[in-house]
Amino acid sequence: MLQKSLSKKLLTNVLSVYFLLTFVVTCGQVLAEFVNTKDYIRDELSTLQKTFSRSLTRAIWELNTKQTITTAEGLLAIPMVEGIIVRDDSGEIISQLGRSLDIHKLYNQQLVQEEVIIEDTKSGLFGYTFPLIFEFSGRATQVGDVTLFSSRDVVFSRIMVSIYFLIGNAMIKTTFLIILFLMAFRKLLTDPLTELTDQIENLELDDLEGQHIDIETEEHNELNVMEQSFNNLIDKVVQYRKELEHTQRELIISNEKLDQHNIQLEQDVARKTSNLSQAMMDLQQQKYELEKQKIVLTEEVDLRRHTEQELLTKQNELERYLDELSLAQERLVGTEKMAALGGLVAGITHDINTPIGIGVTAISFLQERLNQLEGAYKEKTLSPKALEEFINEAKQSTSLLTTNLDRASELIASFKQIAVDQASEAVRTINIKDYLNEVIRSLHPKLKKTKHTINLKCPDDLVLNLPAGAISQIFTNLIMNSLIHGFDNINQGTIDIDITADDTLLVIDYADNGNGVSKEQLAKLFDPFFTTKRDQGGSGLGTHITFNLVKQTLSGAIEAASEPGKGLRYHIEFPKNMPKPLFNQ
Repeated sequence: MLQKSLSKKLLTNVLSVYFLLTFVVTCGQVLAEFVNTKDYIRDELSTLQKTFSRSLTRAIWELNTKQTITTAEGLLAIPMVEGIIVRDDSGEIISQLGRSLDIHKLYNQQLVQEEVIIEDTKSGLFGYTFPLIFEFSGRATQVGDVTLFSSRDVVFSRIMVSIYFLIGNAMIKTTFLIILFLMAFRKLLTDPLTELTDQIENLELDDLEGQHIDIETEEHNELNVMEQSFNNLIDKVVQYRKELEHTQRELIISNEKLDQHNIQLEQDVARKTSNLSQAMMDLQQQKYELEKQKIVLTEEVDLRRHTEQELLTKQNELERYLDELSLAQERLVGTEKMAALGGLVAGITHDINTPIGIGVTAISFLQERLNQLEGAYKEKTLSPKALEEFINEAKQSTSLLTTNLDRASELIASFKQIAVDQASEAVRTINIKDYLNEVIRSLHPKLKKTKHTINLKCPDDLVLNLPAGAISQIFTNLIMNSLIHGFDNINQGTIDIDITADDTLLVIDYADNGNGVSKEQLAKLFDPFFTTKRDQGGSGLGTHITFNLVKQTLSGAIEAASEPGKGLRYHIEFPKNMPKPLFNQ
């Protein structure tokens, strides 16, 4: 009886490695989330500087301490702000609220001349100091500085939900993997080996003829090879036993003949003594040969057993390598997709900050002018000209606010549709030209810092019934490959997208004027994990995912052509319409 199951031992080893990797990856993701959130809060502190610096500068310039304290209290009410210090032009503190560091130790009671980042590891506080510059009659004068503080507690409060999600996700995947491995090991290894052992133990050694072992499995694997080898061994043992019995019968016949001629042998003892001795020697030789055959048979049985053990070891190693390879490939594909969606979120978030920041500035300016107008009204110094100036400024501010809020709304709507499509394979009706413009707009954060251009040629009324997420992922991968690989060391590149259609098929011709690839690289372009920038973090899954989306999701075809220095071209075809699932109809 086995003291420890081989399948359980293999399962324990595989899951131990998986648990370790899952723990390391989860810790890395939590650390990355902490760093990203901390950088985001720093950017928000910088945005607050642009929003409130003007009102603080005017209040300090006018020696309006009450307005300065009110503004500081308003900043402290923002959740991310843990503390605030406002100083005048002599370095004296006007207002100090919330948690903060010793500002005198940091700057020796001197005003900062430019923006400075502060961080204290021991207390967990970090902040942002910026000067307050007042411009009057074309001359800039520093009237003080402001320091905003935040802390690690704010960062942890923002990422706590993400941490719970990461831990829960890891636990669910681990539970599913354990159940899957238990079922697979039991079906493919434990049950067949138990059945094989039972049949071998029940063999009748006295009557081996016609007795074979039979493993019930539909796959041709190492267990079938072992079954055939053992059955062949049984057949050889039966054959050797028949030969031995035949030799024994011949020996008995010879003895009977000797008995029949015993009388004649007694009479011819002298004459046939030598012949009898030779016959005995022959019998001894036959006996020796039979014993020799028996030894050879025993050695062959031992060899078969040794071979069987080696086959089992090789089978276990191959199964473990296959499982590890499949798991690694699934993780890489999932990581590639999540990295692409994360880049989209980061870019859209950065672009939305600009119109929202402008809107906040406009509202702050309008509030300040309204306060001035209210003061003039109460003091009865309000003139028609001042009222007219306020109306003009209010119109400009509301126009600027409306324009930027509309821009933010468009960006959010575009990001929402593209993000939902990339996470779904649902079939829906889309105008292909409008949808591709949405995809290109979502990649604006990657394009706005370059001089590259994208030319889209497509009929305005071309409507399709397709998985929109597949279309979004295909064009996102193609455009990002052109930006990263095709336009490497190229300042001004061009991407041409030409879309045509007939009654049933949609034809896409995609081309860039980038670096191109060699003939050897083109042959491996759609292979998984093939990349020319492995040392720079490339995964080699972008074109492989595109190939699978066109072939499997869209039931189409894709071809690539390129020469070094002449860019890269793709020709893609797939049906215009795909049937929607019943539950969507």
